[in-house]
Amino acid sequence: MSLSMKVPAVGESIAEVTVATWLKKDGDHVSLDEVLCELESEKATFELPAEKAGILRIRAQEGDVLEIGAVICEIEEGDATSEQPVDKTADSKAMPPVTAPVTTGEVREMIVPAVGESITEVSISSWLKNEGDFVALDDIIAEVESEKATFELPAEANGILRQVAKEGDVLEIGAVICRIEVMDGQPAPAEAAHTPATSAAEAETGSYASGHPSPAAGKILSEKNISPAAVKGTGVGGRITKEDALRAEKKAEVQKQAPGVSVQPPAVSGNRQETRKKLSNLRKTIAKRLVSVKNDTAMLTTFNEVNMKPIMDVRKKYKELFKDKYEVGLGFMSFFTKACCQALQEWPAVNAMIDNDEVVYRDFCDVSIAVSTPRGLVVPVIRNAESMDFKDIEKEIIHLATKARDGKLTIDEMTGGTFTITNGGVFGSMLSTPIINAPQSAILGMHNIVERPVVENGEVVVRPIMYLALSYDHRIIDGRESVSFLVRVKQLLEDPARLLLGV
Repeated sequence: MSLSMKVPAVGESIAEVTVATWLKKDGDHVSLDEVLCELESEKATFELPAEKAGILRIRAQEGDVLEIGAVICEIEEGDATSEQPVDKTADSKAMPPVTAPVTTGEVREMIVPAVGESITEVSISSWLKNEGDFVALDDIIAEVESEKATFELPAEANGILRQVAKEGDVLEIGAVICRIEVMDGQPAPAEAAHTPATSAAEAETGSYASGHPSPAAGKILSEKNISPAAVKGTGVGGRITKEDALRAEKKAEVQKQAPGVSVQPPAVSGNRQETRKKLSNLRKTIAKRLVSVKNDTAMLTTFNEVNMKPIMDVRKKYKELFKDKYEVGLGFMSFFTKACCQALQEWPAVNAMIDNDEVVYRDFCDVSIAVSTPRGLVVPVIRNAESMDFKDIEKEIIHLATKARDGKLTIDEMTGGTFTITNGGVFGSMLSTPIINAPQSAILGMHNIVERPVVENGEVVVRPIMYLALSYDHRIIDGRESVSFLVRVKQLLEDPARLLLGV
């Protein structure tokens, strides 16, 4: 008896995941709780453990996008030593007697199964068994392709296959795809071989997949008029993979060049190699969200500058004492977080959000801190930052940033912020217009600190200056509020004693 493993629910707002990497191969013996593969959602990567011990049968390939609840693999009962290799050269007399099949008179109609909650139709990608072939129970007879993934269709009974739909046909869920004339027993070898070509191929490779292209490979070969017979398959059972088809396409392009015609090399030097990498699910989600914000908000940016000398003097004077007492460094982010929290409470529209026809005001400040990781930009949230002191903010920033770079942030730690701070200055940015982190209404951009000449008390002096940028949604925040908010942040940063006194 086999156990079907389904894509688990990995978050309240996540509807689908991508199969990132299989850590076990099809047919491997797996133990209970052994990690089978890695699943990638739009926010994080998860491990899928085995729900029982047995033989792994993979149903979804790397790169497939599956909905929550879709079958990703099956685990059959058995162990690694239960399957013995078959001696194909053994004398036929040593084989057990074969019972001749007997027609029962029953005709089993096979319909298109439900393959996902939002999928209403599928197309017949390819038939793996021919019209009139004898098929055994659970034999894979066809590949069915939906808008999100490709599925295998197993036979529901022993018998003779009668195809109803043709390759390329589009069928609704529940439509009849084929019929099976049910038979008892197994056919003799001679009866099973309806076509010499098919029998020879199966006898040589032991698999129907030999020389048969996958849906993606078949599309490439068809477009380039390349016969599958001319391509050597390197996939499971000799299946022609997409990579095999791409190699055959390049080979065909080279062979098109007429013999004796020399091709002049381009008049360039140096390495001109190109590398293509598939967008990760996280990067796709980031792109989708940023474009959505640009299209759905009336985004505007206002700028100001801050003299960072007072903060730098405080840090220089107290950073060693601060670190010795609290075992954490005193950075700029705690000053900016405290200043923003105080300004947000004075200008609540900057801390608000639009929900349909209503404006939601919050009396708390959940500050999102943008963190750059190898997988992309993430924004973990400091909850109730307005009630924290400097040491608590610094410790929470280090805790969240470390988890972000290790890829261990939870979904809860990245959702629900009311305002965002991003620091492009660590990479040398002088000025930028950050994009709002929806559904929030504003984001503060910090930049690099550069010594510039400024006028103080009628004299030109050199001071460490940072440019600040506040991007905001003009639908909810007016110019007066946005400029006043940024001016208040400037006042608090240039006179840090105000942060302690709350004035």
